[in-house]
Amino acid sequence: MPTTPATATYSSSNGVQPTAADASILLELVDEDGNTIGTAEKLAAHQAPGQLHRAFSVFLFDESGRLLLQRRALGKYHSPGVWSNTCCGHPYPGEAPFAAAARRTYEELGISPSLLAQAGTVRYNHPDPASGLVEQEYNHLFVGMVQAELRPDPEEVEETAFVTAAELAERHATAPFSAWFMTVLDAARPAVKELTGPTGGW
Repeated sequence: MPTTPATATYSSSNGVQPTAADASILLELVDEDGNTIGTAEKLAAHQAPGQLHRAFSVFLFDESGRLLLQRRALGKYHSPGVWSNTCCGHPYPGEAPFAAAARRTYEELGISPSLLAQAGTVRYNHPDPASGLVEQEYNHLFVGMVQAELRPDPEEVEETAFVTAAELAERHATAPFSAWFMTVLDAARPAVKELTGPTGGW
């Protein structure tokens, strides 16, 4: 595939270069109300100052109320090696966010949630200091349960961990997390509390 402006101008401080496949993926551009207004290549949409696009974030919990975290694979060009929520990504143009969330959870972690429910939306603008990329996202949030054995794709996920609210606070204080993690978690908290109950600590 020929080099696009998105790949030609991008340089990563961690040395990981985006692939032609990354460049060719199209994202859905939206207005401030979440209405679709067009499409853009994935890399172009994330280059500063960023283009507002549709995204999703998934938070899955086990039967003990522990949140499933993933550490992003070291080979990913965007935010490699940092901890983040269970799964996050972008719907294809025209794909329902719910369907995209279920699809990517299976692709990344090898599981289908036993329950998945909408938990609202959040809009944010988060630059990633390490890469220079910008997350301008209109993010659809989902919470759910996981009961199956994880089968992570090593090209997507470096490692996983189930954590209580207290354990997350400890980990967040010492380990690198994605720039968007706390924003999406805080926005999803009402639904998380409803799912995990009053004793879950969330």
